[in-house]
Amino acid sequence: MTAAATTSFEALVAEAVAAPVEGWDFSWFEGRATEERPSWGYARAMAERLAQAGAALDLQTGGGEVLASAPKLPPLTAATEGWPPNVAKATALLHPRGAVVVASPEHAPLPFADEAFDLVTSRHPVHTHWDEIARVLRPGGTYFSQQVGPASVFELVEYFLGAQSEEVRNGRHPDRARAAAEASGFDVVDLRSERLRVEFRDIGAVVHFLRKVIWMVPGFTADQYLPQLRALHERIEAQGPFVAHSTRFLIEARKPRRPLGTAASARS
Repeated sequence: MTAAATTSFEALVAEAVAAPVEGWDFSWFEGRATEERPSWGYARAMAERLAQAGAALDLQTGGGEVLASAPKLPPLTAATEGWPPNVAKATALLHPRGAVVVASPEHAPLPFADEAFDLVTSRHPVHTHWDEIARVLRPGGTYFSQQVGPASVFELVEYFLGAQSEEVRNGRHPDRARAAAEASGFDVVDLRSERLRVEFRDIGAVVHFLRKVIWMVPGFTADQYLPQLRALHERIEAQGPFVAHSTRFLIEARKPRRPLGTAASARS
């Protein structure tokens, strides 16, 4: 039996509400929640590509944890992040590695010159701005990203918000990502998806998850959903972990190289 199993509902919720949520460090969940990992190993695959790049950009880097896990960064490495607490955390983590962190809102144009990078990466972006990514990539450059798929952890979302429409459930479908990439001129060279088991073993893990992954139940606060949280706590105590399923997809898209003889005219 875990310590959480003998802790009161009020104490579990208070602990989760007090826990910091900046960055993408999920160590707080150890022993309290689990999630299967995709078979493709995004961090390892990203690191392999970074090791071969000359100039790379990591979009919506969070606290910079995934980028910083790469053993070797390109000579020119930049990252963007829109949430001020994450900007500060990413700066502290990445500056010693020689990477620059730029505060940039998610919906704003990227603050970089055309064709500045040969690799753009992003893990779990809220939005993918394909036209801007195409603009900052050099011809032959690659966008490599792991993204949240359709109806991810919707067992939990729908517990709080009720049944969601098919449009909402399929809003992050990989087929839509392919279509958007191709519409921006990319060749999609890899696209795969997986459905993964998630377990929440105490109500504190639920509260912390919804505070950290803010788009799941927009505007979530423990006070607002206290009756639902108490009922879910009692369910977990009686039946065991609350089981949900996350969906993830990996997409790798390449910007076509210019035909021979067009480079000079493109710069004129």
